[in-house]
Amino acid sequence: MAQSLAKIYIHIIFSTKNRELILHDDWREELFKILGGSANGIGCQSLIVGGIADHVHMLFQLGRTISIAEVVKSLKSQSSYWINQTRSLPVQFHWQAGYAAFSVSQSNVEKVREYIQRQQEHHIKESFQDELRTWLKRYEIEWDERFVWD
Repeated sequence: MAQSLAKIYIHIIFSTKNRELILHDDWREELFKILGGSANGIGCQSLIVGGIADHVHMLFQLGRTISIAEVVKSLKSQSSYWINQTRSLPVQFHWQAGYAAFSVSQSNVEKVREYIQRQQEHHIKESFQDELRTWLKRYEIEWDERFVWD
């Protein structure tokens, strides 16, 4: 086969440094557009970006020539720069060092998209930490609580 073809959906989750409630309602949607545009700009088709004041969820198609780590590094770098250049925050903005990434089957894309759309209502009942623990358990990922919550 001379042509390389792939369609891999990825759901990533990452939080603000120390889970600070800093992604304000009045500019959060603009941040989501920046993140989606950044993903598109590196060859990863953004399907949806959502979240609340302390974390972000993204669903995108992974580009054929880029790793998940490279995607996340680029997204965090570009969005941090945008936040620090356009928002008057009392301290410099940072994302947490890590992230969680999950594969999504074609048959579950709409379900994950809807889940991301409902972040506001979802987090009335569940904290970010409990939400991430649920995802990690669902995907049978082992983690160490000492190193997840920076």
